[in-house]
Amino acid sequence: MGVGDGRWRRVGSAVLRSITVWAVSTVTMLVLAGILPDFRIQSADGESATRITVAAAVGAGGFGLLSALVWPLLVRALLLVPALVLGLLVFFLNGSLLLVVLRFNPSGRGEVAPETAVVVAAVMSAVASATGAALAVRDDDAYRRRLYRLADRRRTEELGEGEPSTPGTVFLQLDGVGHDVLLDAVGRGLMPTVAAWLGGSAGEDEGGRDSERDGERTAGRPTHRLTLWRTDWSSQTGASQLGILHGSNHDIPAFRWYEKESGEVMVCNRPTSAAELQRRAIERTGDGGLLTLDGASRGNLFSGGADQLALVLSVAARRGKENRSRAGYFAYFSDPANAVRTAMSFVADVGREIGESTRARLSRQRPRVKRGGLYPFIRAFATVVERDVVVAAVIGDMLAGRAAVYADLVAYDEVAHHSGPYSRDAEKVLGRLDRSLALIAKVAEHAPRAYRIVVLSDHGQSPGETFRARYGLALGELVRAGCGLPVPRKAQRTHSGAEARAAVRAALHRPVEEGGEQHRPSGRRSEPIVLASGNLGLVSFPDVPHRMSREEIDERHPALLSTLANHPGIGFVLVSSERHGGLVLGAHGAEIPVDELAENPGPLADFGPAAAAAVRRTHSFPHTADIMVNSAYEPQDGEVLAFEEQIGSHGGLGGAQGEAFLMSPIELSPPVEEGAELVGAEQVHRVLRSWLREAAGPQIPLPARRDQRAA
Repeated sequence: MGVGDGRWRRVGSAVLRSITVWAVSTVTMLVLAGILPDFRIQSADGESATRITVAAAVGAGGFGLLSALVWPLLVRALLLVPALVLGLLVFFLNGSLLLVVLRFNPSGRGEVAPETAVVVAAVMSAVASATGAALAVRDDDAYRRRLYRLADRRRTEELGEGEPSTPGTVFLQLDGVGHDVLLDAVGRGLMPTVAAWLGGSAGEDEGGRDSERDGERTAGRPTHRLTLWRTDWSSQTGASQLGILHGSNHDIPAFRWYEKESGEVMVCNRPTSAAELQRRAIERTGDGGLLTLDGASRGNLFSGGADQLALVLSVAARRGKENRSRAGYFAYFSDPANAVRTAMSFVADVGREIGESTRARLSRQRPRVKRGGLYPFIRAFATVVERDVVVAAVIGDMLAGRAAVYADLVAYDEVAHHSGPYSRDAEKVLGRLDRSLALIAKVAEHAPRAYRIVVLSDHGQSPGETFRARYGLALGELVRAGCGLPVPRKAQRTHSGAEARAAVRAALHRPVEEGGEQHRPSGRRSEPIVLASGNLGLVSFPDVPHRMSREEIDERHPALLSTLANHPGIGFVLVSSERHGGLVLGAHGAEIPVDELAENPGPLADFGPAAAAAVRRTHSFPHTADIMVNSAYEPQDGEVLAFEEQIGSHGGLGGAQGEAFLMSPIELSPPVEEGAELVGAEQVHRVLRSWLREAAGPQIPLPARRDQRAA
């Protein structure tokens, strides 16, 4: 068959599918008109069934045509609307299109209540999407063309006629999924795709015999290797992902910290902060990042030097055409079927969260944090909207043949914070993430180049109740009490608050009047700034331009450090010292110089062998806080005490939060030598970069461009 014959065959197949979808949509509209009391299709004479059918056919065709032509324009106009709101507007916009079609239908006049129009439009879009997908799946070419619409059309010119000869690499980050959680999920059958890649039992039938499933290799023949890697002290996405994508997470002491020279609080998930952190990393390394050569960054905090960006926070604050961070929304939601399907899943997940949180409250589950307000919508955005848009963008990148793609799927991390890392909620999210991995692997079969899929995480999560729940006051209130500053009466009456007040009295050799205010030291000064990053706390004194030493802190607040170090909810405290350079303080007067931690870990003993090096490195950062506070860690159950309202937390040292994973195809070189450990995000960056070089050559990464240095 000639090229022309094949082209006409594809055109004929597309026309046949369109007619079939139109016919099914017409029947759907007639059925809905018959069962919904507020929806009626009336012909011009009001009686003929044939004319009513024609009116429905014209209405269905008009709705499909209007959706195809007008919907992309509406979505582009709404890109300035917050993504959380966009998901809620989908139903309203779709219903509005149906009202327009019925109002101007030349074959008859339909009547529908506005709220019913939303339901009818949603059902019709869903049915049309399901019908089109069912027909397309029967034809690999059609399936590929359907997915290709998600790719950047300009990419066609870049690829030319030939297919790339070197393999591409897709890095999929499962945010917050620790090494232990992954192994547990595989062992319990929650993630069959991952199990099959690791040579688990997912590829066996009930009798234990090997079987082929969706093109996967048979059980017992692993395609990937699993490696544990240990995070830095700041075990959170900002530090890990900056190190992974840009090769440096120097001077990232926590998720949020105070910088004295600017008087600003840096927050890793704030667009302006993310842009500045990326600029600093590029300035330090001199290269643009992991993705500088034909790369795409999807759903990340940082760009990695990629040209193709979608949902990337570090460019979200930019104005102008160069900001393409929302392009992923348009590429996905420009298809009304995608919009309706995701919106329906969004609403379902909101209901699921409300139901699960109500169940936890009624059963008096412990530990538990508040999950009301906007949280159900925030969770649904992370578990549905962000997942769908990012997965679709990755599929588009693969079909466009890009050399390197890095995408972050945040669903598990968001749910585990509030439901717990081992909760039923979190397990369900792992199952849905596994299905996303399976879809991406399936699409790789249709890509113009071979792809190696690398799956990794940026940190884990450690369970445990909050510091406030256990001791009745927050870290900030304990710090204020230790400084002799006023705290709320409720905090005063706690055991911790009373002990802190007693410590202040003893240190100052002054009584505090009963029923009066706590004694405030003489010489009124600016109050401390207390910030929390999971189970890591940071205390800064903004009126002192430099990092205060232990001696200076003792002179100003003689009871503060001993109050913190001896509190049962605190594992250790790091401060600078004029005598020792750096000092780790613990209970019962423990004081270990930072340079001696390797020989004598002292309070760090329970936190593992890598803790000493992590603390020593953080101590060297220019923006390390005056006082760094790590919560207590209970090795027997792996629990920490979060200084934030989270029952699954990360950000400091202690437990599973510091044990991430790296799962790579076995055809890639091993990430570390046998018996060695992979430690730190910067080392992970070097491993990923070496894998890209194995495929595309030593030019990875490219030098940073001028606009990247000034980002």
